[in-house]
Amino acid sequence: MSSLFEPSPVLLAFVFVKRFVFLELLALLALARVIAGGPHARRPALVALLLSLAGLAVIFAPAAGMNDGIIYASGARLMAHGGGMTALLPASALMLVSAVVTDCRGRWIDVLHVALLAGLLGLWVASLL
Repeated sequence: MSSLFEPSPVLLAFVFVKRFVFLELLALLALARVIAGGPHARRPALVALLLSLAGLAVIFAPAAGMNDGIIYASGARLMAHGGGMTALLPASALMLVSAVVTDCRGRWIDVLHVALLAGLLGLWVASLL
């Protein structure tokens, strides 16, 4: 018998992917684009990499005991805004920008990024239903 206060498995999967999978994989894909992309594709990918790393720093700061101070508090508020999606989507949008510039190389990065983004958005929509 299920309780009214038990979260759904879809919601748990969404929270897990949002906190511990999406930014890590996005940072790896952005790093691959920075290394393998053309000069114009590297710039937005570098900003996406920096945003991803900043988000990871905020997520793992309490585990490192560095959750004091105004910088962490501001970052934690940003990471919590909009259910956590407000901080994830700009970095992903920058990766999409890096995919459409003229000198973009490594289309496999774009395929993996779109699959990752579609999975996150699919879990988000499913968790709202």
